[in-house]
Amino acid sequence: MSNVRANRIGEQIKKELTDIIQREIKDPRVGFVTVTAVDVTGDLQQATAYITVYGEDEQKEQTLNGLSKATGFIRSEIGKRIQIRKTPELYFKFDESIERGNRIEELLRKLNDR
Repeated sequence: MSNVRANRIGEQIKKELTDIIQREIKDPRVGFVTVTAVDVTGDLQQATAYITVYGEDEQKEQTLNGLSKATGFIRSEIGKRIQIRKTPELYFKFDESIERGNRIEELLRKLNDR
């Protein structure tokens, strides 16, 4: 039962996190960020947000640093918007599945061209 609740809260956090990053964060290091998923632990204590960033590796690192600095603000905003007893600790990770998928697609295209 708690897994269903964790998934539901993860989706709410994803929606609110996207809105907060796009509208509220003024840090110039945070560029074009897309939140692809949010995994929340069963006890609702920790949430890992998977993000993709448009740009080079340096831009990605700066964005991750900017989001890490703003974690307290983001967490407090999520706490105001979602009615749960304790707002989970937020962690940000890069979602590499899109890049991996593009690489596989490129390899398959090269195989078909032969």
